[in-house]
Amino acid sequence: MLTVATMSHHTAPIGVREQLSIAAEDVGATITRAQASLGQVAIIATCNRLELYAAGSHAPEKLFDFIQQETGAEPESVRRHFHVHHDTEGVRHLYRVASGLESMVIGESEILGQIRTAFSDAADVGIDDAILVRLFHGAIRAGRRARNETAIGHHALSVSSIAVQQARELHGDLAAARVLVIGAGEAGRLTAEALVGQGAREVTVANRTVARAEALAAELGGKAASFDALPDAIAMSDVIVAASGAPDTLISLETMRTAVERREGSPLLIIDIGMPRDVDPEAAKLPGVSYHDMEALQEIASMNGRARAEEIGAVEIVLEDEIADFNKWWDQLRTQPTIATISGRAEAIRREAVEKSLRRMGADEATRQEIDGLTRAIVKRLLHDPITTLRERGDQDGNYIEVARTLFRLDDEQPKTSSMSELPQSSGANDAAS
Repeated sequence: MLTVATMSHHTAPIGVREQLSIAAEDVGATITRAQASLGQVAIIATCNRLELYAAGSHAPEKLFDFIQQETGAEPESVRRHFHVHHDTEGVRHLYRVASGLESMVIGESEILGQIRTAFSDAADVGIDDAILVRLFHGAIRAGRRARNETAIGHHALSVSSIAVQQARELHGDLAAARVLVIGAGEAGRLTAEALVGQGAREVTVANRTVARAEALAAELGGKAASFDALPDAIAMSDVIVAASGAPDTLISLETMRTAVERREGSPLLIIDIGMPRDVDPEAAKLPGVSYHDMEALQEIASMNGRARAEEIGAVEIVLEDEIADFNKWWDQLRTQPTIATISGRAEAIRREAVEKSLRRMGADEATRQEIDGLTRAIVKRLLHDPITTLRERGDQDGNYIEVARTLFRLDDEQPKTSSMSELPQSSGANDAAS
C-alpha cells in the first residue's frame, strides 16, 4: 500500500539535515526521477524534515538508494538517520506531522501549508495515485480537525505570537492599537508583521538609521521616526516592540515615567526582545505598564508548551478516527477488484447458461425477459452475503480476500466456466414427475 522514508529533527542533527536535503525548487524534478525506480511518490522537504511517500510496498534499501543518489550524502548516513514506515504506520506518521505533533514547536500550523505544497508539487508532475491522493487529503483534514477540535494550537509559543496574544489581552481589538517598533532588525520585523497580520493598522518604526526605519515602515504600511522622537512616540503608542540591538539600555526609567504620565493611565504593553534589554526593566513597576522581556516571554512560552502537551491525547483521538476512516476506504479499495471479478464471473456463467437454455426452448421475447430477470435476481441474492462480508471485513480476520479468491478460483489461469453438460438437463416428463 504505502512505504514512507522520513528524516527530521527527531532523527538527525542540523548538520546532517543540511546534507540530507532537497531544495524546494528541485522537488518536482526529484519526483519525476523517482518515478523511474519507485513509481508514484510525494516529497515533503522543509528545513526540519525530508520525507518520501511512495505508493506500494518497497524495501527500505530501495528508498535509501534513491535518497542517497539525490542528496549525495554517504549511504551510511541515509541508513542511520532515515526511518521507514509501512502502510498504516506511514498513514499515522503523516497525520501526526500534519497535526503538529512531530514539529519542533508542537502544534505549529505552518506544516499544514508545507504538506499542501508537497501535494501540489506531486500533482504538478502528474502524480495521481489514488492512495497518495487520499493520504494527503486525509492528512490535511486531520490537521485541520486537530486544531479545530483541540487546543493544540491555541497557546502561543513564538515571540511574535506571544506578542499578539498579550496585545489582544490588553487592548482587545488590535485595529485601534498604535504600535511602535524600535529597531528595524529581523526580530522586530517579525513581531510587527504578526501584529499587523492580526489587525494593527497604525505602526511607527523608529531606528537609528532613518533609511532602514523608512524601509520597514513601508513594508508594514506605517511611518518612520527618528530616535530623537522616541519620547513622543512612546507616549502616543499602545504597544511597543523594542528590538534595537543597542549595546546599552536605550530607554531610561525617567523617559518611561514621563511618557506614562502623559498617557493618563492608558494601558501600555512593552515587548522588549532586545539583547541587552532596550527598556529599563524597572518600567514594569509604572502604573498601566505591562512589561515582558525575553525571560518573561520564555516563561510564557514554557507554560503554553505544557498546555499544548496536555492536548496531545485529545489530538491522538482525532487522528485515530481519521486513520480508521482511511483504513476503511483502503479495505474497500482492496476488496473492489475481487468483488468485481466475482460479480463478473457469476454474470458470465449466468448469461451463458440462460442463452443456451433460451435457444433450446425457442422462447419468445417476453419469456426471455422474464427468465433473464429471474436469473439475475437469483445470482444477486446468492452473492449478496459474500460480497457484503468482503466489504465489511476486507483483508482482516483471516484474510477474507485471499479466501474468497481461492473459493471462487479467481486466480486460475483458465477460469472454469459453465457448460450445458454441467447443468441439470430438464425434460417435460421429468419436471412434471418431480
